[in-house]
Amino acid sequence: MPYSLDDLATDIRAELSQKPVQDCAEQLCALVSKALNDKDFLAKHLPDRAEGEPPRAVLYEDPDLGFCICGHVYGGQAIGNPHDHGSSWAIYGQAEGRTEMIDWKIVKPGEGGEPALVKPEKTYTLSPGDAHFYDIGHVHSPKRVAPTRLIRIEGSNLDHIQRSNIKAA
Repeated sequence: MPYSLDDLATDIRAELSQKPVQDCAEQLCALVSKALNDKDFLAKHLPDRAEGEPPRAVLYEDPDLGFCICGHVYGGQAIGNPHDHGSSWAIYGQAEGRTEMIDWKIVKPGEGGEPALVKPEKTYTLSPGDAHFYDIGHVHSPKRVAPTRLIRIEGSNLDHIQRSNIKAA
């Protein structure tokens, strides 16, 4: 049976309405994986992007809980700097291609306008079907060297969230 965007949003809302995200992160990742394994879902919500179009598109924003379901389509290399999602959490779900992720450890907190300094702690690869939870304050960086597609769930629309000032040590 196909899994729709409405189904995914309804299922996420049901989980987040019952408990804090940290207590249902595993279930949320399973829901994202379910969408990642539905070819019709991916074809509909992760189409090719036109030249100059941003890779991220908000597919759904929950009016009550504020979480967003976003589709990301990268046509080529995309290497991110270490970052967190400010006061939000996120789930990255790999649909196509591979993303090398690096988890970073804060070695010196940022103070007085100075950035927090981080060092790499763990490197791993997200492959198609994988979903990974990043809690509030979790510093990470993605590296994509070829075209990739992913679904990202944001606890709050990141267009409106100030992220921390972070720099590799």
